[in-house]
Amino acid sequence: MELLIARNPDPDSSLPFLLWVPIGDGLVFRTKGTWPRTAALYCHPVPVVEWPEEPEVVERVVLRACTRRGAAIDVVADRGREQRSQIVFTNARGRQMVFWQSPRTARQAKPDVRIPTARAAGIVELEVLVDAHERYPYAFTGQQVRTVRRGLPCGDYAVAAGGKLVASVERKSLEDLVSSVTSGRLRFALGELAALPRAAVVVEDRYSRIFALQHVKPAKVADDLAELQVRWPTIPIVFCETRKLAEEWTYRYLAAAQVWAEAERPAVARVGAGEDGAAAGAPVPAPSTAELRSWARARGLDVSDRGRLRPEIHEAWHQANRA
Repeated sequence: MELLIARNPDPDSSLPFLLWVPIGDGLVFRTKGTWPRTAALYCHPVPVVEWPEEPEVVERVVLRACTRRGAAIDVVADRGREQRSQIVFTNARGRQMVFWQSPRTARQAKPDVRIPTARAAGIVELEVLVDAHERYPYAFTGQQVRTVRRGLPCGDYAVAAGGKLVASVERKSLEDLVSSVTSGRLRFALGELAALPRAAVVVEDRYSRIFALQHVKPAKVADDLAELQVRWPTIPIVFCETRKLAEEWTYRYLAAAQVWAEAERPAVARVGAGEDGAAAGAPVPAPSTAELRSWARARGLDVSDRGRLRPEIHEAWHQANRA
């Protein structure tokens, strides 16, 4: 039993190899490489008749096992190294896709780490302001966080001290990052983030994925990111592999910024006065009427079920916020 890799005779195809998998009457895929050594390989399924009568075979892999288990095919090679791989059938971007991966590339896609539950910077409960326009926000499940929705002037997640925003994090998926870099939106976003004392951009993917892009020039994206980092050196762009790790990094970054703003006297002075090159920060966005009504009821204040709130309710909130 053999796994065969042959050259794709179609000169116009972007996938230079054909993969023959000995399952049933045989499965044939177009693919990019001969083995998933450093990254999972996309496989495009094609009819069996596309396998040439006289294929230009570049590699024959003798197999000990080739078994389909649900939505995956386990492939075990009869050799000392690079023995195990898996062909996975999945759904992505609204259509069925097939990927050929090895244990190494699977670990890279889903790092085998357990997120710690220890409090960041020793804060009992961190209040994180979440931008009201964030569609699928971080829930910070398992961490000591209380989220509050606000219309943030910049970034997606922020913390405040002394009535001002002191730090904000802009969240990006890889697709959103590439789109905002090529369109120029990220340049304006970094300019707005620079108005805060501390800010960062967190990316829910690996930096290496930039160089696997198909529809844009990877070098152009990498150059633009480098130029933005040089122009705004105080705003780090951090790649965190997965959404979960990006969420954890955001939590700990904002907690550290909260301690920096509240506990260190020189830092607080810079936040308030804008000394030593640090920005003064932006005012904390006011809460919505619904949030004010809920806040007032929790403190035993008499408020109506609808309509405008009395001026003394707004004044009470401002007094409590200043305190």
